Amino acid sequence: MRADATNAATGRGPLRAGPPDAVAAAAVTGLYQGHAVGLIRLAVVMLGDRPAAEDVVQDAFAGLYRRWAKLTDPGKAPAYLRSATMNGCRNELRRRIRARRQPGEPVTDAASAEFAALVGEEHREVLAALRRLPDRQREALVLRFYLELTEPEIAAAMGVSAGTVKSTTARGLAALRRLLRENDR
Repeated sequence: MRADATNAATGRGPLRAGPPDAVAAAAVTGLYQGHAVGLIRLAVVMLGDRPAAEDVVQDAFAGLYRRWAKLTDPGKAPAYLRSATMNGCRNELRRRIRARRQPGEPVTDAASAEFAALVGEEHREVLAALRRLPDRQREALVLRFYLELTEPEIAAAMGVSAGTVKSTTARGLAALRRLLRENDR
């Protein structure tokens, strides 16, 4: 049977060469090697915590592996990973907020030793100001200036319109400038 023959038994599209798990493992491994470091950096900027960032990215790759057979366009896998990472960061930030509201063990936002070693004093000030922004503004700025995504890519990652990306980015930059000026005083 040819590799591009239709699978008559299941009614699904073209067959892929090799067992599905082997195909998925090879594809996700290649994506991991090419994108994991950048996604971890993105998550560190969003969360300020490297271990949590690594967990979020690991979950994104695990989710992609589990859903690989349902993926219609493997070329969109990096966008899926970015979105999954951003969603994981949002969920982690929500979890932290809920934990602060509940009595019990306090949640600390102390930076890890690795994080402190990665960025200099100026970067720490910018990151601290960035973390004080509302979630949506922070996400828009990180995707635009850290990952250097285009407005349509940001809109797709955030699930908003391009106009919302423009206005959110402008408001975020203004707020970031204001926060950094306050720190200089």
